[in-house]
Amino acid sequence: MRIVHLANHVERIGNGIVNVMVDLACTQADAGHEVVVASSGGSFEPLLAQHGVRHVLLDQSRDPLKMPKMVRGLNRLLREFDPDVVHAHMMTGTMIARFGTWRRRFALVTTVHNEFQRSASLMRFGDRVVAVTKAVEMAMIRRGVPAGRMCTVLNGTLGTPRLESSADVAAQALPAVSRPSIVTIAGLYERKGIQDLVRAFAQLGTAHADASLYIVGGGPDRDALAALAKELQVGERVHFTGFVPNPSPWLAQTDVFVLASHREPAGLVLSEAREAGCAIVATNVDGIPEMLDHGRAGLLVPARAPEKLAEAIGSLLANDALRNDYAQRGREDIEKFSVRRVTDEYMAVYADALNSFRQKYRRRARPVLESS
Repeated sequence: MRIVHLANHVERIGNGIVNVMVDLACTQADAGHEVVVASSGGSFEPLLAQHGVRHVLLDQSRDPLKMPKMVRGLNRLLREFDPDVVHAHMMTGTMIARFGTWRRRFALVTTVHNEFQRSASLMRFGDRVVAVTKAVEMAMIRRGVPAGRMCTVLNGTLGTPRLESSADVAAQALPAVSRPSIVTIAGLYERKGIQDLVRAFAQLGTAHADASLYIVGGGPDRDALAALAKELQVGERVHFTGFVPNPSPWLAQTDVFVLASHREPAGLVLSEAREAGCAIVATNVDGIPEMLDHGRAGLLVPARAPEKLAEAIGSLLANDALRNDYAQRGREDIEKFSVRRVTDEYMAVYADALNSFRQKYRRRARPVLESS
């Protein structure tokens, strides 16, 4: 099959949308499909090339003045490559693929990665619209997307090709991790709830005065979060690492992993934390329960409730048997988070979308040979 992926960039900055797309493109190419990624470029380009994925520069911006240039660039690519499927991962790519081509010959598949964004409604223009969890699928149906065009492909990271190009872990100058350790891996934005985690950490009190909190990730809220930790008199035990391309060494040294998001469609980091054997505490929002088997693989707490967060973290720190039990539960049935499974399910979506498109537009779609 001939596949084009559209995204704004391919930078290695911890962006979950980009990570999912890169995993998918590389794995599809490894399986023998012809794959092109069109974006404004970034540090994942060498990895894509290593797996036989061609990268084409195509700047995608919400600036309406740049729209004619984007449309011309996409149409050049379509004339040259003549894809069977175009897979748009972001709003701009969806719009130019759906409305910027004349008599299109490809099926358009879109993925709703961040349903909480208002612009997610525009992803409805795909011939098939993929949600990353059932919670996202239901939310999009409530927005008016026909249920017959919706489906779910659960995110996963096991076997990700992205680690192949990460710096040698042994060569990274990582600080020693003090135990017991509480770790979160997230962008430093308000919706990630890290301010709640800092407050919860401060509420652990003297019973866990030897614990340390490691905040792995970068973002605009770092200074405000550091000031909050200082104000709550835990600044010396809260550590900001900045963005880390490969979080595995941190997860391997984690006693309790926390994801305190206010909104979270399907955080990839939960798959990574489960694979690493972490005991997990996370908020009961959006797709998080599905990523944690509805509470079996991690403790679920309300969002925006630092006191509940502190209670759950404290219960795991205080009870080795409970912590080990949740760590073991997290590793059960993790094969469902494999990148190979994600790819297989997307290929089935592509085949369904293309078959429907060919039935509807018989004169446009070219014949497709059977492929693996």
